[in-house]
Amino acid sequence: MGKYFGTDGVRGIANLELTPELAFRLGRCGGHALAGEASGATFVVGRDTRVSSPMLEAAVVAGLSSIGASVIHLGVVTTPAVAYLTRHFGARAGVMISASHNPAEDNGVKFFGADGFKLPDGMEQAIEQLLDAPEDRLPRPVGGQLRATSVDVQATEAYLRHLKAAVPARLDGARVVLDCANGGAHELAPRVFRELGADVVAIGVAPNGLNINDACGSLHVEALRREVLRSGAQLGLSFDGDADRLVAVDELGAAVDGDEILYVCASAATRERRLANDTIVTTVMSNAGLAQAAGKLGVATKRTEVGDRHVIAEMRRGGYNLGGEPSGHIVWLDHATTGDGILSGLLLLDVVRRTGRRLSELTRPFERLPQVRADVMVADRNGLRSNPTIAAVVGRVERELGAAGRMVVRASGTEPVVRIMAEGPEQPRLEAYVKELADVIARELSCSLNA
Repeated sequence: MGKYFGTDGVRGIANLELTPELAFRLGRCGGHALAGEASGATFVVGRDTRVSSPMLEAAVVAGLSSIGASVIHLGVVTTPAVAYLTRHFGARAGVMISASHNPAEDNGVKFFGADGFKLPDGMEQAIEQLLDAPEDRLPRPVGGQLRATSVDVQATEAYLRHLKAAVPARLDGARVVLDCANGGAHELAPRVFRELGADVVAIGVAPNGLNINDACGSLHVEALRREVLRSGAQLGLSFDGDADRLVAVDELGAAVDGDEILYVCASAATRERRLANDTIVTTVMSNAGLAQAAGKLGVATKRTEVGDRHVIAEMRRGGYNLGGEPSGHIVWLDHATTGDGILSGLLLLDVVRRTGRRLSELTRPFERLPQVRADVMVADRNGLRSNPTIAAVVGRVERELGAAGRMVVRASGTEPVVRIMAEGPEQPRLEAYVKELADVIARELSCSLNA
């Protein structure tokens, strides 16, 4: 992680950490780093439903305009829509104003290159160098050198056509519950499922600027579970605030995370000979049961560091087309350049429909190894790396777990949180280890525990 950029753009509390002034400079410096001296380069800009998003969008657009860029406003959309429409318009880059799954008071700015992929580390570092330059010497065109901004209310039609083209068959007769997290998918997701013939019950579709991800969305599936059971739906699909994640609920009300979705999709793709190099890409947070279940299908797994950008980088290096994270970032490189919750939900429902099997049946071969997790709110997540007391506890626990288990301790790239995950055959033992380590981290890095 850089000084400003985490694992998914620049994030912070809106108007306190992520101020309009910083957003303006991100637009100005990011625009210059991405466009160089190209006059009138086009950028597309979208936002989620947070109350702070119009403010930050205006600041980013002002920054882009100040270097002579042309800007297309997309309005309220999803992050994967921005990635797709960046390529569709042949734009120099795309910008999304969103803090994804974070609470409403947070917000973020993330960039996509002309190819629709998130920026490589080197480009983020170049932007940070411009942000920290002692003097702003970037271009300031005047008069006729400035370019107009425009609003394209029809832009999302191209994205919806793209989604529908990715689904092999219509979804007529399927009943599905969608939880749109009161976020960027609140109009797009119900519409595309209905246009493909599904019977849709939609919740989390009344954003007021403050209720994004609030007791809804991919981190809170309780309301979705109740609605699936009440309506007798085949399954439920839950997106986060910018809809780059998908978590599902099966017809019995059981949560189905990204690992299980990957398994179901990999199983179908293997049968249909659509899985590139018979491999899926996962992260260190994925359950060991995924690798075991995939292995029985003849599918190999490759693990990366946490973050869909690392998953995608490995997919591109190895020529793989399916990867993801347990958090619900599912990436189909045949169709998208980033995690797309709506696309993943469509393809998951398509598998259920075409196999004629229930989602609970499709996930049954996946036997999860016991895993215990905790999140510790901290004052300085970067202090994790240099703390000898924490390192000593982690080292001892890893030795005691041995080859039968593992522990992952990492600073979140999007929140002031240290995440702990222990995996192994004995649940009580894992719980004790995680509690011990969480207490040490809370004490050493001074904040509160949220297990």
